[in-house]
Amino acid sequence: MTGFRSPLRFPAPFGAAGAGVPRTRLKLHRLLRNLTSSGSPASPQTALYALCVSFFMICLDATVVNVAVPDIQASLGASLSEAVWVNSAYALCYAVPLILAGRLGDRYGPKRIFLTGLAGFTVASLACALAPSPEALIAARALQGLTAALIAPQTMSMIVHMFPAERRGKALGVWGAVGGAAMAAGPVIGGLLITWTGWRGIFLVNIPVGILGWIAAARLLPDWRPAKEHRLDLWGIALSGLGLTALVFGVQSGEAYDWGTVAGPVAIPLILVFGFLCLAVFVWWQHHNTREPLLPLRLFHNRNFSAASVAGGAMGAAMGGLFLPLMIYLQSDLGYSPLAAGAATVPMFALSSLCARLAGKWSDTTSPRALAALGFALLIVGTATLAWLLHPGISLWVLMPSLLVAGSGVGLVSAPLAGIATRTLEPSLVGAASGVFNTTRQLGGALGSAATGVLLQAHVGDTPTTATQAALDFPVAMLLIGLACCAVVRPVPKTHTV
Repeated sequence: MTGFRSPLRFPAPFGAAGAGVPRTRLKLHRLLRNLTSSGSPASPQTALYALCVSFFMICLDATVVNVAVPDIQASLGASLSEAVWVNSAYALCYAVPLILAGRLGDRYGPKRIFLTGLAGFTVASLACALAPSPEALIAARALQGLTAALIAPQTMSMIVHMFPAERRGKALGVWGAVGGAAMAAGPVIGGLLITWTGWRGIFLVNIPVGILGWIAAARLLPDWRPAKEHRLDLWGIALSGLGLTALVFGVQSGEAYDWGTVAGPVAIPLILVFGFLCLAVFVWWQHHNTREPLLPLRLFHNRNFSAASVAGGAMGAAMGGLFLPLMIYLQSDLGYSPLAAGAATVPMFALSSLCARLAGKWSDTTSPRALAALGFALLIVGTATLAWLLHPGISLWVLMPSLLVAGSGVGLVSAPLAGIATRTLEPSLVGAASGVFNTTRQLGGALGSAATGVLLQAHVGDTPTTATQAALDFPVAMLLIGLACCAVVRPVPKTHTV
């Protein structure tokens, strides 16, 4: 593969023998050089594991804070709205810059952006742990989200660059399994850390993991860089940033403001309209930008990428719409504590993680389209059966088979869908494609949570069981869209490589 260069190098400003330079400075220079020098090239498999350490951490931080909300409120004197924004700030700042982050990887090389994001995420985690007030914690969580957005698209890009198409499915399976394991571990790890150390411990644990992950990534990841210099589309960055910020904020916060006034003349509908207008102008500009657009629209000429992106958005919406009513049901109707309710989903996500790894392996020899379609079908069956079985006082063990069927579906969708999205793309578009693919899933998740909130509010006078059953209609509808997308995916010849 063209475009490989040696990993990070430090200039040698000290002369041949470091004459006249203080010994401490020379030792520091040598230490940094040793930390970031790879020596003999690492195998792609070893590099993949180094990549997954950091991916696990940012996925974990998306869910681990949920169980810490009461402790944060008590410790910092935060209102419920402020406590909710501890999570929302992360989700908002994670979703908005994903397209830009993917494109930065195309321009500067995914390893450089990955290491920058990981260093920033580690510093932001320290800021979260030391936050003296709710406002400081929300700001630090926003920084965590921004730096996590730098990391996420590069993980897919690096896998595409490190593995040939015929071996990529197995690698994407490991990647998908890590995401599933993080979701499974989030509530449990969060609960244990809060019990032992308080809520600050869930951020402090990121610091040693981030440092070790940075060193491993610096030494083991190949430093792929583009063969030509890419330009940054400043107008595209501004329009997409404004549009996505308004859209995600409006969808996430609409329920909190009762879909009405936020401040003065600014209301949620106005924010949403502004967001859509910015994105419409963004698409127009991308079409007319003859130099180098932030989002090359020729990506969507690829039917498989387009179908996988829509299916990924539908999957994100379904997941966003499934777990909120389920958590409410387990706590309000069955009387589970927040930690116990979170732990009840661990078997589901553990099975999801196993199935993701198997699906990745199978997709190298079997049709990824068939595996993704099977995953969506199992998710539909599991979710629909779950809604049908719900009634007051039902045992969790009766619901567990439906949850496990849904969990196996989640695992079967993840890796094949990522493979479908990237397998037939030219290398110069991989970063942008990774950003778009991750963005659609994040936007889908925000839409799913908002739609579920609306459905639950519409049944506010009903029993928790009736409200949950009604809310679960939405994820089923989204999953049917995902299944339909699989039907239009073109089979990829086994000899095709990126």
